[in-house]
Amino acid sequence: MAEELQVGTTRVKIRSPFGVFVLAIVTLGIYYCVWYYKVNRELRDAAGIDVDPFTALIAITIGWIIIVPPFISWYRTFQRIQQAQHQAGLTSEANPILGFILFIVAIYFLPVELLYAQDELNKLWRARIAPA
Repeated sequence: MAEELQVGTTRVKIRSPFGVFVLAIVTLGIYYCVWYYKVNRELRDAAGIDVDPFTALIAITIGWIIIVPPFISWYRTFQRIQQAQHQAGLTSEANPILGFILFIVAIYFLPVELLYAQDELNKLWRARIAPA
C-alpha cells in the first residue's frame, strides 16, 4: 500500500519503486500507463509544473505510431521531476539524461526507468512536506 501525503491541497503517493516496477511487468504494461498518468498529474497539481497528464499518456502509448513522441515525453517527464525538485530546494536532483538512457534500456529489456523516476519522486514529495 502506498503512503499518501498532503502537499498543499493535493494528495500524492510515496510508492515503492520496486512495487511500481513489478506491477508494470505483472500487468503487462497497464499499470505502467496508469502510473505515468498519475505521476504527471501529481507533478501538475502538487508541484505546479505545466503538464497535461493526458497528452503525456497519449505520447507514450499511441505516440509509438510515429516513434518520436514517447522519447520526448519521457525526457520531458524527467525534466519536470528535476524542475519540481529544484523548486523544492533539493540539492540532489533527477538527471533527465540518465532517465532517458534508462528509458532506452527499457525499450529492449525491462522498465528500469520506473525505479529511478519513482525514487526521485519520493524524494521530492518528502521534501515538499518537510518543515522549512
